[in-house]
Amino acid sequence: MSASGGNKAIVAALSANLAIAVMKFIAFALTRSSSMLAEAIHSLADSGNQALLLVGGKRARRQASPEHPFGYGRERYVYAFIVSIVLFSVGGLFALYEAYHKWQDPHPIEGRWWWVPLAVLVGAIIAEAFSFRTAIRESNHTRGKQSWKQFVRTAKAPELPVVLLEDLGALLGLIFALFGVSMTLLTHNGIWDALGTGMIGVLLVVIAVILGMETKSLLLGESATKEDVRRIEAALQEDPDTRIIHLKTLHLGPEELLVAAKITMARSDTGQEIADGINAAEARIRAAVPIATAIYLEPDVFTSKNAQDAGQGTR
Repeated sequence: MSASGGNKAIVAALSANLAIAVMKFIAFALTRSSSMLAEAIHSLADSGNQALLLVGGKRARRQASPEHPFGYGRERYVYAFIVSIVLFSVGGLFALYEAYHKWQDPHPIEGRWWWVPLAVLVGAIIAEAFSFRTAIRESNHTRGKQSWKQFVRTAKAPELPVVLLEDLGALLGLIFALFGVSMTLLTHNGIWDALGTGMIGVLLVVIAVILGMETKSLLLGESATKEDVRRIEAALQEDPDTRIIHLKTLHLGPEELLVAAKITMARSDTGQEIADGINAAEARIRAAVPIATAIYLEPDVFTSKNAQDAGQGTR
């Protein structure tokens, strides 16, 4: 995924959420609907989350330093993990608390401004739908033939999966809020408002847990995709004298890949010939997988002792 594609989806979501948050707070002030307050806080949390993703993307572009010789690419994962925490606490737990409070003291939506929550929610659904469409369009550039579930689980760049799940959660949350507000207006029973708020809270907690699990895996360090591993193996084995004893890969960031391998090489009389063979292998890897920014190859002789390692394939 290109950083520009992710940033485009983030900016679209941020713009929509800021405008929607203002409208929801106004609707809450006029009606005291708990669903509107939960949704207003939800939009505010989403806006903060998108700002965090932009900050993380900027900080990840810093140059490598002696303290961080492989660069700062993983900062994007750190900020994505913070997003999941904010969504869980500020969005989900607050909505559940508000639902509990409203359940204990339900009151209907009354007064001359009863129609404002409905207008705000319908307008917010339209705005979120446009934001969601942008995230889908940008994701389709790199999703390929993967299902949406596979894309969220395997994406190495965290921004688009985060925005996709947040926008999906926002749309479902708005529908839940519309349900709660509509039923409250029809029945004059504030329990429905509390129920809608509780549904929003459960939804946000579930999405936050999913995001947390996926970003935790990225923070721990994930290998290259299966397709990139196949390309690296093919690049190494273009030389008929090269066999892979073992190969390990690690994402240093969404567009930075570490490749470490022990390989066999043609028997050479000089160290220069070995060095030339390694340099040629590195060039083939970089041509096949441009994000392979750090490559470490160790030459070895294929023997019966390490044959089993070679047969087990890539790790």
